[in-house]
Amino acid sequence: MSKKLNNIHSLAVFCASSDGNDKEIYDTAFEVGKIMAKNDIRLIYGGSKLGLMGQVANGIMDHDGIATGVIPDFLKTKEVVHTNLDKLITTEDMHERKLTIHELSDAFLTLPGGFGTFEELFEIVTWAQLGLHRKPIGLLNIGGFYDDLIQMLNKMCDKGLLKRENLDILLVSDNFEDLLQEMREFEPQPVPKWMNKNQT
Repeated sequence: MSKKLNNIHSLAVFCASSDGNDKEIYDTAFEVGKIMAKNDIRLIYGGSKLGLMGQVANGIMDHDGIATGVIPDFLKTKEVVHTNLDKLITTEDMHERKLTIHELSDAFLTLPGGFGTFEELFEIVTWAQLGLHRKPIGLLNIGGFYDDLIQMLNKMCDKGLLKRENLDILLVSDNFEDLLQEMREFEPQPVPKWMNKNQT
């Protein structure tokens, strides 16, 4: 019996608004957008034209894909908004931004980034752990960027502070096309629903 595949028509991407200094990471961000376009997957992201965020958006739009940006009003004057997006949604605050990205997306992908990227990743994984959604979550470990984080997460399991089945919610690969296939095949475990997203 064949495995039921998740339909991923829109993918939220969390990543840095900085270029960084690693060419492999920078180039891969563009390639992620290109592969999304090839697979008819809409990009849902933070709306900036800067850094890795801009690279993913450029990769998808340069290959006739569709990109939607979601940005809070107060950041529009501080960040450089991508002007070529198919759609730009303005929210009142950061929390509404994250809720909107969640609602628009069939799955979530995290590329390298800083504090904001980590916050987005851990919040969306926590929502899954709490049963607030059952959407696939992928971590693209470009050039071993997340090796130390993965080691730390395994230590949390070893110390009894994180259940292994909750860590297994997070799908990890260093190859985006392989990771995309894993996300399509992801089968979430049933978990109790304790609260709604507005309570997190």
